Amino acid sequence: QVPPVESGGGSVQAGGSLRLSCTVAGYTFCMGWFRQAPGKEREGVAMLDNKGNTRYATSVKGRFTISKDNATKSLDLHMSNLQPEDSAMYYCAALVGGGNWVCEIGCAGGHCYANFALGTQYNRWGQGTQVTVSS
Repeated sequence: QVPPVESGGGSVQAGGSLRLSCTVAGYTFCMGWFRQAPGKEREGVAMLDNKGNTRYATSVKGRFTISKDNATKSLDLHMSNLQPEDSAMYYCAALVGGGNWVCEIGCAGGHCYANFALGTQYNRWGQGTQVTVSS
């Protein structure tokens, strides 16, 4: 299986914007963006499932928007009003397979779950793209 491929990271000043993009081959049930800063646990940022449901981390609500370009099959994360605490490696992840439930983006113990109660983890991960926000 071909893993997701991310692009669009970079360095910006606080208050600036960036757009991350990810391409995923094949059918996916959930697609999400996660991030990990040095010395911190990986955390979920945003999710979009194949029914159009979205979820966002509280820390990014109102600033980040997740969307899918059906023409290019690209999963985009539009980030605005970036702050230094948004600096991290950003990863695109997908779940191939799923069920009749709304996807989640919780992470615990080094794993990130599309459905925590079922133990269903995101099973396709990209290499990551770095976002650095300076004050």
